[in-house]
Amino acid sequence: MNTDHADVIYQGKTHTFPVVTGTEGEKAIDISSLRRETGLVTYDNSYQNTAACHSAITYIDGERGILRYRGYPIEDIAGKTTFVDTAYLLLHGEFPGKEQRALFSRKLTEYSLVHEDMIHFFDGFPRGAHPMHILSTMINALATFYPNVDLLSLQEDIDSSATRLISMVRTLAAFAYKKSIGEPMVYPRHNLSYCANFLNMMFHSPVKPYEIDQDIVDVLNLLLVLHADHEQNCSTTTVRIIGSAQVNLYATISAGISALSGPLHGGANQEVMNMLRQIRDSNATIDAVLRRAKDKADPFRLMGFGHRIYKTYDPRARIIKEACDKALKKMRVSDPLLEIAIELEQKALADEYFVSKHLYPNVDFYSGIIYRALGIPENMFTVMFALGRLPGWIAHWNEMLRDKDRKIARPRQIYTGLPLRHCNESPR
Repeated sequence: MNTDHADVIYQGKTHTFPVVTGTEGEKAIDISSLRRETGLVTYDNSYQNTAACHSAITYIDGERGILRYRGYPIEDIAGKTTFVDTAYLLLHGEFPGKEQRALFSRKLTEYSLVHEDMIHFFDGFPRGAHPMHILSTMINALATFYPNVDLLSLQEDIDSSATRLISMVRTLAAFAYKKSIGEPMVYPRHNLSYCANFLNMMFHSPVKPYEIDQDIVDVLNLLLVLHADHEQNCSTTTVRIIGSAQVNLYATISAGISALSGPLHGGANQEVMNMLRQIRDSNATIDAVLRRAKDKADPFRLMGFGHRIYKTYDPRARIIKEACDKALKKMRVSDPLLEIAIELEQKALADEYFVSKHLYPNVDFYSGIIYRALGIPENMFTVMFALGRLPGWIAHWNEMLRDKDRKIARPRQIYTGLPLRHCNESPR
Protein backbone atom coordinates (compact mmCIF):
# COMPACT_ATOMS: atom_id res chain seq x y z
CA MET A 1 0.00 0.00 0.00
CA ASN A 2 1.42 3.34 -1.06
CA THR A 3 1.38 5.73 1.91
CA ASP A 4 2.49 8.90 0.16
CA HIS A 5 -0.96 9.63 -1.19
CA ALA A 6 -4.65 9.14 -0.38
CA ASP A 7 -7.42 8.31 -2.83
CA VAL A 8 -10.91 9.80 -2.72
CA ILE A 9 -13.50 7.96 -4.78
CA TYR A 10 -16.42 10.16 -5.74
CA GLN A 11 -19.09 9.39 -8.34
CA GLY A 12 -17.03 6.47 -9.60
CA LYS A 13 -13.90 8.49 -10.19
CA THR A 14 -10.70 8.22 -8.13
CA HIS A 15 -8.93 11.40 -7.14
CA THR A 16 -5.43 11.19 -5.66
CA PHE A 17 -4.09 13.63 -3.08
CA PRO A 18 -0.59 13.78 -1.61
CA VAL A 19 0.14 12.94 2.02
CA VAL A 20 2.57 15.36 3.67
CA THR A 21 4.69 14.31 6.64
CA GLY A 22 5.93 16.54 9.46
CA THR A 23 9.27 16.39 11.25
CA GLU A 24 7.89 14.16 14.02
CA GLY A 25 6.08 11.83 11.64
CA GLU A 26 2.57 13.28 11.83
CA LYS A 27 0.78 12.94 8.48
CA ALA A 28 -1.84 15.02 6.72
CA ILE A 29 -3.75 14.70 3.48
CA ASP A 30 -3.12 17.77 1.32
CA ILE A 31 -6.58 18.67 0.02
CA SER A 32 -5.60 22.00 -1.52
CA SER A 33 -6.94 20.89 -4.91
CA LEU A 34 -9.98 18.96 -3.61
CA ARG A 35 -12.64 21.46 -4.60
CA ARG A 36 -11.02 22.19 -7.94
CA GLU A 37 -10.91 18.50 -8.83
CA THR A 38 -14.13 17.23 -7.29
CA GLY A 39 -16.34 20.22 -6.49
CA LEU A 40 -16.32 19.06 -2.85
CA VAL A 41 -15.13 20.74 0.32
CA THR A 42 -14.42 19.05 3.63
CA TYR A 43 -16.50 19.63 6.76
CA ASP A 44 -14.53 19.77 10.00
CA ASN A 45 -16.45 21.37 12.85
CA SER A 46 -14.17 23.71 14.84
CA TYR A 47 -11.17 22.60 12.70
CA GLN A 48 -10.42 19.71 15.06
CA ASN A 49 -8.80 17.66 12.31
CA THR A 50 -7.53 20.40 10.01
CA ALA A 51 -3.95 21.60 9.68
CA ALA A 52 -4.14 25.14 8.31
CA CYS A 53 -0.43 25.81 7.99
CA HIS A 54 3.12 24.50 8.14
CA SER A 55 4.92 25.72 11.25
CA ALA A 56 8.42 25.25 12.69
CA ILE A 57 7.75 26.96 16.04
CA THR A 58 6.04 24.62 18.49
CA TYR A 59 5.41 20.87 18.52
CA ILE A 60 2.72 19.19 20.63
CA ASP A 61 1.93 15.50 21.02
CA GLY A 62 -1.17 15.38 23.19
CA GLU A 63 -1.21 11.61 23.49
CA ARG A 64 2.33 11.49 24.89
CA GLY A 65 2.23 14.78 26.80
CA ILE A 66 4.96 16.47 24.75
CA LEU A 67 5.47 20.21 24.30
CA ARG A 68 8.55 21.65 22.58
CA TYR A 69 9.57 25.17 21.59
CA ARG A 70 11.78 25.16 18.47
CA GLY A 71 12.66 21.54 19.23
CA TYR A 72 13.49 22.06 22.91
CA PRO A 73 11.33 20.15 25.44
CA ILE A 74 9.47 22.47 27.77
CA GLU A 75 11.13 20.62 30.66
CA ASP A 76 14.53 21.88 29.42
CA ILE A 77 13.35 25.47 29.19
CA ALA A 78 10.95 26.24 32.04
CA GLY A 79 12.75 27.24 35.20
CA LYS A 80 16.11 27.14 33.44
CA THR A 81 15.80 30.09 31.06
CA THR A 82 14.27 33.52 31.42
CA PHE A 83 11.17 34.69 29.63
CA VAL A 84 13.31 37.12 27.63
CA ASP A 85 15.53 34.28 26.36
CA THR A 86 12.48 32.17 25.55
CA ALA A 87 10.90 35.06 23.65
CA TYR A 88 14.10 35.40 21.63
CA LEU A 89 14.08 31.66 20.93
CA LEU A 90 10.52 31.75 19.60
CA LEU A 91 11.20 34.80 17.45
CA HIS A 92 14.60 33.76 16.06
CA GLY A 93 14.72 29.97 16.29
CA GLU A 94 17.73 29.85 18.62
CA PHE A 95 18.58 31.06 22.11
CA PRO A 96 20.54 34.32 22.14
CA GLY A 97 24.30 34.39 22.56
CA LYS A 98 25.91 36.80 25.00
CA GLU A 99 25.97 39.74 22.61
CA GLN A 100 22.51 39.01 21.24
CA ARG A 101 21.07 38.81 24.75
CA ALA A 102 22.67 42.12 25.70
CA LEU A 103 21.29 43.83 22.59
CA PHE A 104 17.82 42.33 23.03
CA SER A 105 17.71 43.35 26.70
CA ARG A 106 18.88 46.86 25.86
CA LYS A 107 16.15 47.25 23.25
CA LEU A 108 13.53 45.96 25.70
CA THR A 109 14.63 48.66 28.13
CA GLU A 110 14.67 51.41 25.50
CA TYR A 111 11.23 50.48 24.18
CA SER A 112 9.53 50.07 27.56
CA LEU A 113 8.13 53.62 27.56
CA VAL A 114 4.97 54.28 25.60
CA HIS A 115 4.27 57.59 23.88
CA GLU A 116 3.34 60.06 26.60
CA ASP A 117 0.22 61.18 24.73
CA MET A 118 -1.12 57.64 25.04
CA ILE A 119 -1.27 58.05 28.81
CA HIS A 120 -4.25 60.35 28.30
CA PHE A 121 -6.13 57.50 26.62
CA PHE A 122 -6.42 55.77 29.97
CA ASP A 123 -8.50 58.68 31.24
CA GLY A 124 -11.22 57.69 28.80
CA PHE A 125 -11.82 54.34 30.47
CA PRO A 126 -14.16 54.18 33.44
CA ARG A 127 -12.66 53.21 36.74
CA GLY A 128 -13.12 49.48 37.19
CA ALA A 129 -12.88 48.74 33.46
CA HIS A 130 -11.50 45.24 32.87
CA PRO A 131 -7.72 45.42 32.26
CA MET A 132 -8.01 42.93 29.38
CA HIS A 133 -10.35 45.24 27.47
CA ILE A 134 -8.12 48.21 28.19
CA LEU A 135 -5.06 46.32 26.99
CA SER A 136 -6.69 45.21 23.74
CA THR A 137 -7.78 48.75 22.96
CA MET A 138 -4.40 50.28 23.80
CA ILE A 139 -2.49 47.74 21.69
CA ASN A 140 -4.71 48.56 18.73
CA ALA A 141 -4.08 52.27 19.28
CA LEU A 142 -0.30 51.77 19.07
CA ALA A 143 -0.50 51.74 15.27
CA THR A 144 -1.40 55.43 15.28
CA PHE A 145 1.72 56.30 17.27
CA TYR A 146 4.10 53.75 15.76
CA PRO A 147 3.16 53.42 12.05
CA ASN A 148 4.77 51.24 9.40
CA VAL A 149 3.86 47.96 11.07
CA ASP A 150 2.08 46.42 8.10
CA LEU A 151 3.31 43.21 6.52
CA LEU A 152 5.29 44.83 3.73
CA SER A 153 7.16 47.49 5.69
CA LEU A 154 7.89 45.14 8.56
CA GLN A 155 9.95 42.82 6.41
CA GLU A 156 12.79 45.31 6.90
CA ASP A 157 12.31 45.98 10.62
CA ILE A 158 10.39 43.07 12.11
CA ASP A 159 12.87 42.58 14.96
CA SER A 160 12.60 46.13 16.27
CA SER A 161 8.82 46.16 15.98
CA ALA A 162 8.47 42.80 17.72
CA THR A 163 10.84 43.84 20.51
CA ARG A 164 9.02 47.15 20.97
CA LEU A 165 5.68 45.38 21.33
CA ILE A 166 6.98 42.75 23.77
CA SER A 167 8.43 45.53 25.90
CA MET A 168 5.52 47.98 25.75
CA VAL A 169 2.82 45.40 26.42
CA ARG A 170 4.01 44.90 30.00
CA THR A 171 3.93 48.68 30.54
CA LEU A 172 0.42 48.94 29.10
CA ALA A 173 -0.72 45.93 31.13
CA ALA A 174 0.58 47.43 34.36
CA PHE A 175 -0.92 50.83 33.49
CA ALA A 176 -4.26 49.15 32.78
CA TYR A 177 -4.20 47.57 36.22
CA LYS A 178 -3.30 50.83 37.93
CA LYS A 179 -6.13 52.55 36.06
CA SER A 180 -8.60 49.85 37.17
CA ILE A 181 -7.79 50.45 40.86
CA GLY A 182 -7.38 54.23 40.63
CA GLU A 183 -3.71 54.36 41.58
CA PRO A 184 -1.00 56.48 39.90
CA MET A 185 0.91 54.75 37.15
CA VAL A 186 4.45 53.60 37.78
CA TYR A 187 7.00 54.02 35.00
CA PRO A 188 9.48 51.28 34.05
CA ARG A 189 13.01 51.39 35.43
CA HIS A 190 16.16 50.89 33.40
CA ASN A 191 17.89 48.82 36.11
CA LEU A 192 15.30 46.07 36.48
CA SER A 193 14.83 42.88 34.50
CA TYR A 194 11.74 42.29 32.37
CA CYS A 195 9.70 40.48 35.05
CA ALA A 196 11.01 42.55 37.96
CA ASN A 197 10.05 45.72 36.08
CA PHE A 198 6.53 44.45 35.52
CA LEU A 199 6.06 43.52 39.18
CA ASN A 200 7.35 46.91 40.26
CA MET A 201 5.01 48.74 37.89
CA MET A 202 2.13 46.65 39.22
CA PHE A 203 2.69 46.88 42.95
CA HIS A 204 4.85 49.92 43.73
CA SER A 205 3.02 52.94 45.10
CA PRO A 206 4.12 56.29 46.57
CA VAL A 207 3.02 55.17 50.04
CA LYS A 208 4.24 51.57 49.88
CA PRO A 209 7.43 50.87 47.90
CA TYR A 210 7.59 47.42 46.35
CA GLU A 211 10.40 45.15 47.48
CA ILE A 212 11.79 42.99 44.67
CA ASP A 213 11.92 39.32 45.70
CA GLN A 214 14.02 37.26 43.28
CA ASP A 215 12.06 34.10 44.09
CA ILE A 216 8.86 35.86 43.01
CA VAL A 217 10.60 37.14 39.87
CA ASP A 218 11.68 33.56 39.09
CA VAL A 219 8.13 32.25 39.53
CA LEU A 220 6.78 34.91 37.15
CA ASN A 221 9.48 34.06 34.61
CA LEU A 222 8.40 30.42 34.81
CA LEU A 223 4.72 31.22 34.35
CA LEU A 224 5.37 33.41 31.31
CA VAL A 225 7.67 30.81 29.74
CA LEU A 226 5.03 28.09 30.15
CA HIS A 227 2.47 30.26 28.37
CA ALA A 228 4.79 31.60 25.65
CA ASP A 229 3.33 29.45 22.86
CA HIS A 230 0.99 26.52 22.39
CA GLU A 231 0.74 25.86 18.68
CA GLN A 232 -2.49 26.56 16.73
CA ASN A 233 -4.89 27.41 19.55
CA CYS A 234 -7.84 29.79 19.21
CA SER A 235 -5.92 33.04 19.73
CA THR A 236 -2.91 32.02 17.63
CA THR A 237 -5.19 30.93 14.81
CA THR A 238 -6.93 34.30 15.13
CA VAL A 239 -3.58 36.07 14.78
CA ARG A 240 -2.74 34.06 11.65
CA ILE A 241 -6.16 34.63 10.08
CA ILE A 242 -6.27 38.35 10.83
CA GLY A 243 -2.66 38.76 9.77
CA SER A 244 -3.28 36.98 6.48
CA ALA A 245 -5.35 40.01 5.40
CA GLN A 246 -2.17 42.15 5.81
CA VAL A 247 -3.56 43.81 8.90
CA ASN A 248 -0.92 45.74 10.85
CA LEU A 249 0.89 43.97 13.68
CA TYR A 250 -0.77 45.88 16.52
CA ALA A 251 -4.34 45.36 15.29
CA THR A 252 -3.51 41.71 14.71
CA ILE A 253 -2.23 41.24 18.27
CA SER A 254 -5.22 43.16 19.61
CA ALA A 255 -7.46 40.59 17.92
CA GLY A 256 -5.42 37.79 19.50
CA ILE A 257 -5.93 39.38 22.93
CA SER A 258 -9.67 39.56 22.30
CA ALA A 259 -9.76 35.88 21.34
CA LEU A 260 -7.82 35.04 24.49
CA SER A 261 -10.23 36.92 26.76
CA GLY A 262 -12.99 34.29 26.63
CA PRO A 263 -13.59 31.88 29.55
CA LEU A 264 -12.86 28.81 27.41
CA HIS A 265 -9.38 30.04 26.46
CA GLY A 266 -7.33 32.53 28.45
CA GLY A 267 -10.03 33.07 31.04
CA ALA A 268 -9.96 29.47 32.21
CA ASN A 269 -7.73 30.17 35.22
CA GLN A 270 -10.14 32.88 36.36
CA GLU A 271 -12.97 30.35 36.04
CA VAL A 272 -11.00 28.05 38.35
CA MET A 273 -11.03 30.73 41.03
CA ASN A 274 -14.77 31.27 40.51
CA MET A 275 -15.31 27.54 41.04
CA LEU A 276 -13.24 27.54 44.24
CA ARG A 277 -15.22 30.51 45.50
CA GLN A 278 -18.50 28.71 44.81
CA ILE A 279 -17.25 25.65 46.71
CA ARG A 280 -16.30 27.86 49.66
CA ASP A 281 -19.60 29.75 49.68
CA SER A 282 -21.66 26.55 49.50
CA ASN A 283 -19.76 24.95 52.40
CA ALA A 284 -19.60 21.76 50.34
CA THR A 285 -17.02 19.12 51.17
CA ILE A 286 -14.47 18.19 48.52
CA ASP A 287 -15.84 14.64 48.48
CA ALA A 288 -19.29 16.01 47.66
CA VAL A 289 -17.80 18.22 44.93
CA LEU A 290 -16.07 15.24 43.33
CA ARG A 291 -19.29 13.21 43.44
CA ARG A 292 -21.08 16.01 41.60
CA ALA A 293 -18.31 16.18 39.01
CA LYS A 294 -18.69 12.44 38.31
CA ASP A 295 -22.48 12.66 37.99
CA LYS A 296 -23.29 13.05 34.29
CA ALA A 297 -26.76 14.35 35.16
CA ASP A 298 -25.27 17.19 37.20
CA PRO A 299 -24.29 20.28 35.16
CA PHE A 300 -21.40 21.00 37.55
CA ARG A 301 -17.94 20.59 36.02
CA LEU A 302 -14.48 20.80 37.54
CA MET A 303 -12.71 23.78 36.03
CA GLY A 304 -8.98 23.42 35.43
CA PHE A 305 -9.07 19.64 34.96
CA GLY A 306 -8.40 17.89 31.65
CA HIS A 307 -7.27 19.48 28.40
CA ARG A 308 -8.55 19.65 24.82
CA ILE A 309 -5.18 18.55 23.40
CA TYR A 310 -3.45 16.55 26.12
CA LYS A 311 -4.83 13.05 26.68
CA THR A 312 -2.38 12.55 29.50
CA TYR A 313 -0.86 14.93 32.07
CA ASP A 314 -0.31 18.43 30.69
CA PRO A 315 3.52 18.71 30.73
CA ARG A 316 3.22 22.34 31.78
CA ALA A 317 1.08 21.32 34.74
CA ARG A 318 3.79 19.01 36.08
CA ILE A 319 6.28 21.87 36.05
CA ILE A 320 3.96 24.47 37.46
CA LYS A 321 2.74 22.15 40.23
CA GLU A 322 6.26 21.89 41.60
CA ALA A 323 6.66 25.66 41.41
CA CYS A 324 3.26 26.12 43.02
CA ASP A 325 4.10 23.86 45.97
CA LYS A 326 7.44 25.61 46.46
CA ALA A 327 5.99 29.12 46.17
CA LEU A 328 3.13 28.49 48.58
CA LYS A 329 5.48 26.97 51.12
CA LYS A 330 7.88 29.92 50.93
CA MET A 331 5.22 32.63 51.07
CA ARG A 332 3.21 30.92 53.81
CA VAL A 333 0.03 32.24 52.29
CA SER A 334 -3.12 31.80 54.37
CA ASP A 335 -6.05 31.75 51.96
CA PRO A 336 -9.20 29.59 52.19
CA LEU A 337 -9.47 29.36 48.40
CA LEU A 338 -5.92 28.04 48.11
CA GLU A 339 -6.59 25.51 50.85
CA ILE A 340 -9.67 24.29 48.94
CA ALA A 341 -7.61 24.07 45.73
CA ILE A 342 -4.89 22.01 47.40
CA GLU A 343 -7.39 19.55 48.88
CA LEU A 344 -9.28 19.32 45.58
CA GLU A 345 -6.08 18.58 43.69
CA GLN A 346 -4.93 15.91 46.15
CA LYS A 347 -8.24 14.05 46.23
CA ALA A 348 -8.82 14.26 42.46
CA LEU A 349 -5.36 12.84 41.74
CA ALA A 350 -6.11 9.95 44.10
CA ASP A 351 -9.51 9.22 42.53
CA GLU A 352 -9.50 6.41 39.95
CA TYR A 353 -12.37 8.02 38.02
CA PHE A 354 -10.36 11.15 37.19
CA VAL A 355 -7.10 9.29 36.63
CA SER A 356 -8.69 6.77 34.26
CA LYS A 357 -10.25 9.56 32.21
CA HIS A 358 -7.00 11.59 32.22
CA LEU A 359 -8.74 14.45 34.01
CA TYR A 360 -5.60 15.77 35.63
CA PRO A 361 -5.21 19.34 36.87
CA ASN A 362 -3.99 21.44 33.95
CA VAL A 363 -1.86 24.56 33.68
CA ASP A 364 -4.89 26.82 34.23
CA PHE A 365 -5.62 25.20 37.59
CA TYR A 366 -2.16 25.86 38.97
CA SER A 367 -1.52 29.21 37.32
CA GLY A 368 -4.61 30.72 38.96
CA ILE A 369 -3.44 29.49 42.35
CA ILE A 370 0.06 30.93 41.95
CA TYR A 371 -1.12 34.26 40.55
CA ARG A 372 -3.47 34.64 43.51
CA ALA A 373 -0.64 33.81 45.91
CA LEU A 374 1.57 36.42 44.20
CA GLY A 375 -1.08 39.06 44.77
CA ILE A 376 -2.14 39.29 41.12
CA PRO A 377 -5.87 40.14 41.11
CA GLU A 378 -8.19 37.81 39.24
CA ASN A 379 -9.13 40.35 36.59
CA MET A 380 -5.44 40.40 35.63
CA PHE A 381 -5.11 36.62 35.17
CA THR A 382 -5.97 36.74 31.48
CA VAL A 383 -3.72 39.75 30.98
CA MET A 384 -0.85 37.70 32.42
CA PHE A 385 -1.68 34.98 29.90
CA ALA A 386 -1.51 37.54 27.08
CA LEU A 387 1.80 38.88 28.39
CA GLY A 388 3.28 35.40 28.19
CA ARG A 389 1.71 34.42 24.87
CA LEU A 390 2.78 37.56 22.97
CA PRO A 391 6.15 36.19 21.69
CA GLY A 392 4.38 33.12 20.33
CA TRP A 393 1.78 35.22 18.55
CA ILE A 394 4.44 37.41 16.96
CA ALA A 395 6.52 34.37 15.96
CA HIS A 396 3.52 32.81 14.18
CA TRP A 397 2.62 36.12 12.55
CA ASN A 398 6.20 36.51 11.33
CA GLU A 399 6.29 32.91 10.09
CA MET A 400 3.09 33.48 8.12
CA LEU A 401 4.53 36.74 6.74
CA ARG A 402 7.52 34.87 5.31
CA ASP A 403 5.50 31.98 3.85
CA LYS A 404 5.85 32.23 0.06
CA ASP A 405 2.53 30.41 -0.37
CA ARG A 406 0.66 32.82 1.92
CA LYS A 407 -2.93 33.58 0.97
CA ILE A 408 -5.69 35.38 2.80
CA ALA A 409 -7.56 32.90 5.01
CA ARG A 410 -10.97 32.06 3.62
CA PRO A 411 -12.74 28.95 5.02
CA ARG A 412 -15.71 27.42 3.21
CA GLN A 413 -19.07 26.50 4.70
CA ILE A 414 -21.94 24.09 4.25
CA TYR A 415 -25.01 26.24 3.62
CA THR A 416 -28.09 25.05 5.55
CA GLY A 417 -30.45 27.99 4.92
CA LEU A 418 -33.54 28.23 2.75
CA PRO A 419 -33.30 27.22 -0.92
CA LEU A 420 -33.90 29.68 -3.75
CA ARG A 421 -37.06 31.73 -3.40
CA HIS A 422 -38.38 35.01 -4.84
CA CYS A 423 -39.97 38.07 -3.31
CA ASN A 424 -43.33 37.49 -5.08
CA GLU A 425 -43.52 34.06 -3.39
CA SER A 426 -43.49 35.54 0.13
CA PRO A 427 -46.81 35.65 2.01
CA ARG A 428 -48.46 39.06 1.93
